[in-house]
Amino acid sequence: MTIIKSEFSLALNQIATERGISPDEVIASIEAAILAAYKKEYPDKFSEEMTAKVNKETGETKILQAGKDITPPGFGRIAAQTAKQVIIQKIREAEKKNVIAHYKAQRGIVARGRVIRYDGRNAYLDIGRAEAVLPKEEQLKNEEYQVNQSLVILIKDITEDKFGNTRIVVSRTDPKLLTELFKREVPEIANGTVEIKKVVREPGERAKIAVYSSQGGVDPVGACVGQKGVRVQTVTDELGGLEKLDIIQWNKDDKFYIIAALSPAKISQIELDKEKKTAKVYVDEKQAPLAIGKSGTNVGLASRLTDYQIDIIQTAVTEAPTTTPEVKKTEEKVVN
Repeated sequence: MTIIKSEFSLALNQIATERGISPDEVIASIEAAILAAYKKEYPDKFSEEMTAKVNKETGETKILQAGKDITPPGFGRIAAQTAKQVIIQKIREAEKKNVIAHYKAQRGIVARGRVIRYDGRNAYLDIGRAEAVLPKEEQLKNEEYQVNQSLVILIKDITEDKFGNTRIVVSRTDPKLLTELFKREVPEIANGTVEIKKVVREPGERAKIAVYSSQGGVDPVGACVGQKGVRVQTVTDELGGLEKLDIIQWNKDDKFYIIAALSPAKISQIELDKEKKTAKVYVDEKQAPLAIGKSGTNVGLASRLTDYQIDIIQTAVTEAPTTTPEVKKTEEKVVN
C-alpha cells in the first residue's frame, strides 16, 4: 500500500522543510496516528504488539504484528488521510512556534497594531503575524477602542495561560514605550548623542523624561522637543494626545535635578538629606499648585524621577512698611 506521492512526499519534503518541521518527527507522529486509526477501525483485531511503519521515501505504510505485515486491504485511504491530517497539524504547530519565537525576540520593541475586537475590558490587536492582547491594566486611562483603530504599542511579554495557550501581551502604559517612541523620533537619541536617563509616567495624564548629553553644544531638551515642538508633539499624538510630556535635563547635582523635575513650578529653597534621600522644597503660595500638580501628580512624578521623597512646603510672603518682606513657613505640605 502506497500513499499518493503528491500528498505525502511533496508535503513532507517541501512544505515541512519550508516551515522548519523535522521530517523524522512528522513520520513518528504519522505512525502513531495511523496505529490509532487502525485501533479505531478494527478494535477487535487490535493488539498492543502492533506497530505502524511509514517509509519516508516512498510513503508506503504498513501495519505490523511481530514483524509480519497485516495491513488490511483498503486501509490505504485511511492511512493517507491520517498522514495528511498529521502533516497539516505539524505545519500549524511549527508556524505557531515560529511566530512565538519571532515575537519573543521582539519584546521591548514598538509596533503598530489594529484593533480587531474589544470586549469591554481587553482589546485584541492584529500586529502582523499574530493577534495580541492589550489588557485593561496596560491601557491608557479613559482611552476608548474601536474596531480598525490603529495604535502604537510596546510588545511587552509572551505568556501562557493555565491551559497552555500562548498569548502576546502589549502595552500602552509601559515607560519603555515612551523611550522607544523618542528613539524613533529623535535622531540624537538613536545615535547616542542624547541619552534618556529615566522615564516615569502616570499613563494618559503626565510623564517626565530626564535626558542628558555628554557632548558640548548639544541641547538634549531642545533635541527632544524639536523645532516648534514637532518631535514631542508627534510622540504625544501617538499616545492619544492627552498625556502631557515634561522633558527635563538630567543633572548630577541633586538640587538642580529636583528643581528641574518640579518644573514648571519656581522653587524658593531646597533642603536635602542625601542619606535619607529626602528633600524639603519651599515654594510660595502661587507656585504651590504647580509644584504639587493635580492630585499630587507633579510632585509624585518628580519624586519617582529623582528617587527623593519630596515634601512641598508652602510659604507666605507678608510685606512690612519698614522692613524687607518676611517669609513665613506654613505647615502645609505634600509628602511622597
